[in-house]
Amino acid sequence: MERMVQTGADRLPLLESGLRGQRFGLLTNPTGINRRFESVIDGCAGFKSAALTALFACEHGIRGERQAGVRFGDEKDDKTGIPVFSLYGDHKRPTEEMMDRVDAVVFDIQDLGVRFYTYLSTLVYMMEACAACGKRLIVLDRPNPLGGLVSEGGMLEPGYESMVGAWAAPFRTGLTIGEFAGYVNSQLPVRCDLQVVPLLGWKRDMEYPDTGLPWIMPSPNMPTMDTVRVYAGNCLFEGTNVSEGRGTTRPFEVLGAPWMDGRTVGEAVNRLGLPGVHLQPVYFTPTFSKYQGELCSGVQLFVTDPAAYRSVATALHLLHTVAALYPAQFQWTPPFKEGRKPFIDYLSGSDLVRTSIQTEAGLNRIISLWDAQAKAWDDARRPYLLYGGDA
Repeated sequence: MERMVQTGADRLPLLESGLRGQRFGLLTNPTGINRRFESVIDGCAGFKSAALTALFACEHGIRGERQAGVRFGDEKDDKTGIPVFSLYGDHKRPTEEMMDRVDAVVFDIQDLGVRFYTYLSTLVYMMEACAACGKRLIVLDRPNPLGGLVSEGGMLEPGYESMVGAWAAPFRTGLTIGEFAGYVNSQLPVRCDLQVVPLLGWKRDMEYPDTGLPWIMPSPNMPTMDTVRVYAGNCLFEGTNVSEGRGTTRPFEVLGAPWMDGRTVGEAVNRLGLPGVHLQPVYFTPTFSKYQGELCSGVQLFVTDPAAYRSVATALHLLHTVAALYPAQFQWTPPFKEGRKPFIDYLSGSDLVRTSIQTEAGLNRIISLWDAQAKAWDDARRPYLLYGGDA
């Protein structure tokens, strides 16, 4: 069956023609494949009229070989022998020395359309580097797995920028990565020479399974669309002492702790009648990360209606419920380094969740503010939509 959607990786001859006579770098990972499962690294390394002289690796590595948060240094790609410059080690931003090796940079990574998924931050840093060094940036666009109709969550406030949020955007952007690049470029003090190779056949109401494209895990804890649907909200639990399910076969879908009663939590949230979701009691024992080897009681989220489900609002209600039921046990993850803010502040983009979620009034204030911010974002992003504004 002919696949419905084509990405930039499906049109590499067009890319090679545009790079003729130039040295170029490639920022990608295992998601950089075409419809025939062929790696964009291998395809670009085979160009006859342009030279691939550098690879850039973000979190998880150029071939997806590293777990979340694992730092690494520069290396060589085993298959091609091309130098790999790490953007998740001593340097998060490309250096002048790295950029001196190239005339242009190609970006091809499948992201989730979620602000704190670090690939968006790496894209922003690369855009800034290209602008500063006078290099062209070519983004091979890919679908937003959640579609392009809905944005959710609060905006990143000034002073809370980090690797899990490099640009002012809501949790769910509702943009493809190419559209996001176009929006960011319009706001940069010095714009980069940006080219977006657009998708063919993609519509804003498409979830990833509708595209006909193969799903390659963009990171080790993002195995399926079930995970993607809940991630934008449930990632907030990374900033707490509640397990977000890392070390299980259902990361971000299951949440719990040894001191929780999953049945009590699930019943309390289900009584709220939140749209498109059901919470089921579950037990799990993480093989790594929080509570490694300990039995946890918690809940598993089942999205019963993806169109109605709102991941951020659901997670906020769940976070409030756990904090209210277990005030003595529930804690925020402390800052990773002296002088840094608690991790929840960087994830959520302000201190509002940490200071307000414990009370019902605080919960309602957050939801009301974030709904208004998401609506304002919808208006701000409209000029940068490449695939129409409606389904």
